[in-house]
Amino acid sequence: MLINDDLTKTVLVQAGRLDWVPSPAAGVDRKMLYREGGEVARATSLVRYAPGSAFPAHVHSGGEEILVLEGTFQDEHGDYPAGSYFRNPPGTSHSPAAAEGCVIFVRLWQHREGDHAQIVRQPGEGEAVPLRDGATAARVLFNDGAERVSVEHWRPDASVTVENGRGLEFVVLSGRLTLNGTQAPAPSWGRLPAGQALTAAVGPEGAQVWLKDAPLRHPDVLPMPGNS
Repeated sequence: MLINDDLTKTVLVQAGRLDWVPSPAAGVDRKMLYREGGEVARATSLVRYAPGSAFPAHVHSGGEEILVLEGTFQDEHGDYPAGSYFRNPPGTSHSPAAAEGCVIFVRLWQHREGDHAQIVRQPGEGEAVPLRDGATAARVLFNDGAERVSVEHWRPDASVTVENGRGLEFVVLSGRLTLNGTQAPAPSWGRLPAGQALTAAVGPEGAQVWLKDAPLRHPDVLPMPGNS
C-alpha cells in the first residue's frame, strides 16, 4: 500500500475529512496519512481507540513516535493524557490501551540506525525556547541534532514562517491555518521537502502546531523487513 509516498512533493491532509478505517484490533481505527507497506509499514497515522479497547502486546522493531491528541493513552508503563509525547526506540515493546478512549498521532518505522533515545514528555514538559515572529510559546520535546521536535502556540491572525533547511512535518493540533490559500483546520497534517518554507496565516482563534524539523527520510533509516 502506498499513500503520500512521494517525499519530493508537498502534502497537506485535512485529516478531519478522512474516514476511520478499522485496524486488526477491535475498537482501534486509523486514518492513514502516509504509508509504505502492508500491515507492517513505514507509516504516519491518526489512531483512535474506543473506550475499553486495546492493541495486543507488540515489539516496535522500527521504532515508534506518538503524540496524544485526545483522551488518555495507556500502556503497562503509565498513562499519557492529551499533549503527551513519547518515543519508543527500536526493540521496545508495550501493550497499548485506552480505558476511556483516545486519539493519537503515530509515526512507525521512521527511526534511524543508532536512535535509541526513549523519551516521555508529559503535557507542558519540554525546554522553552526563543519565539519566532507570531508565536506566543514554544517548547522543544526532542532534539538530538538529527531532528528537532517542538510544539508552538501561534497568536490569532498572525503570519508565521518556519524555515525549512532539511525537511518539515507538522500537525495542526488546535485552531486553523491557511497555507497558500488552502485551509488547514485541526487536525491537519502536512509535510514539506527541504527548501520549502512553511508560511501560514493563523486563524482568529490562534493555533497550536507540532513541528518536526528533520529529513523526511533519514539516510540511515532502519530498513523494513524484506528490504535490503
